[in-house]
Amino acid sequence: MYTRLFSVFFLIITMSVCAFAQNTREELQKKEQELQKEIAELNRMFNETQNNKKTSLKQLALIKSKINKREELINSINRQVRQMDETIFTNERDIYRLRKELDTLKMKYAKSIVFAYKNRSSYEYLNFLFSASSFNDAIKRITYLKSYRQNRETQANAIMQSDKLLQDKISLLSSNKKERLGVLQTQSQQLKVLEADKKEQDQVVAQYKGKEKELSRQINDKEKQRQRVQQAFNAIIRREIEEARKKELARQKALEEQKKAALADAAKNNNGASKPATSKPSTATLSNEPVTGVAAPARDRVYTPLESTPEGREMSINFENNKGRLPWPASTGVVTAHFGVERIAGTKLSRRTDGIEISLPVGTVVRSVADGKVLYTGEVEGQQVLVVKHGKYFCGYQNLSSVSVSKDQEIKAGSVLGRTGTSIDGEGVLLFSIMNDKLVQQDPEDWLKPRK
Repeated sequence: MYTRLFSVFFLIITMSVCAFAQNTREELQKKEQELQKEIAELNRMFNETQNNKKTSLKQLALIKSKINKREELINSINRQVRQMDETIFTNERDIYRLRKELDTLKMKYAKSIVFAYKNRSSYEYLNFLFSASSFNDAIKRITYLKSYRQNRETQANAIMQSDKLLQDKISLLSSNKKERLGVLQTQSQQLKVLEADKKEQDQVVAQYKGKEKELSRQINDKEKQRQRVQQAFNAIIRREIEEARKKELARQKALEEQKKAALADAAKNNNGASKPATSKPSTATLSNEPVTGVAAPARDRVYTPLESTPEGREMSINFENNKGRLPWPASTGVVTAHFGVERIAGTKLSRRTDGIEISLPVGTVVRSVADGKVLYTGEVEGQQVLVVKHGKYFCGYQNLSSVSVSKDQEIKAGSVLGRTGTSIDGEGVLLFSIMNDKLVQQDPEDWLKPRK
């Protein structure tokens, strides 16, 4: 009985472990497929840049991204191999245990068969019954004989079940080993491709060394464009902050006037009572009281004039609360220039990016990353730009070929803003940036959710 229960319990545990391992393996395989798609897209974009006669920094950025994705893919394959090794080890251990259990069951069954053979005559059976000291004792002996016969049947069934489970485990182990061999072959192929990618990167770097003047000219042109666009963005934001400050001052002044009028009415109603001293209007200050319907921020949070309205506060707080979870402005594309200053491999050159540069096909749909209000649409330095206000935060979208929204329009997260255009290099690019009310640039990749 205990042996049977142990077999059932062991079977349940084994099936649970196998199911968990299978789910994890499926997740790894799904991740591998996604990486393969991303690598294929990077290869396509890299081939397009090679057809462009002009030397482009995009080539190096794309091949770097491709190498990173390839290494990530190999690491995923390594995790699969380690998991398969663990599964194979577990199955081999289970097979050893099942074989021992099967041997024990067969030995016990053999002993019972030998005993039954030795006591097979009906005389021995009747002698065992009639030697009972009482009727109740005889009933007990009959029950014992029945249970003994049932026990032999149970032993036989347990042997059959254990043998079937053992054969299934052996078959599964063989399948695991074949699958592991296939994964190892894939890993070997990917390692070879990775080496080829690195050689290709070295070739691109070598080309850059011979065309440093051309690259320097491109970087200088982009730097001039970056500075002028940033100056335009700063002017737009300063103007918005000044208008918000004026509105807040007017609101504070109106409150002071209302207070004075209320005190004057109170004094008149008191029949000439002493006139209370009126306070001098103070500079604009914002209440830190929480806004109804908005998640409560930290107590030491100081509100700015851009958050003087409930809507402004709500957008700011929601934007902050979703840091690291904001959707990407485009569903496709590769980041080919990260935030800040990046050195150009193989040269003494470097370039600065105020946000991130996303390389993607021309005409790709661009969407808002959060609820907000369109602050500006227009042309700056020969390119369509768009600025969206999210409370005290501002998102800039550059290199648009068309704009689908208008100034002062209220928009929701995911709203279509327009479509991407080309950069001064003639390639499909979206420049996306985030700024706060202090005109401090933020790293967009800290705010956007990780890409799967």
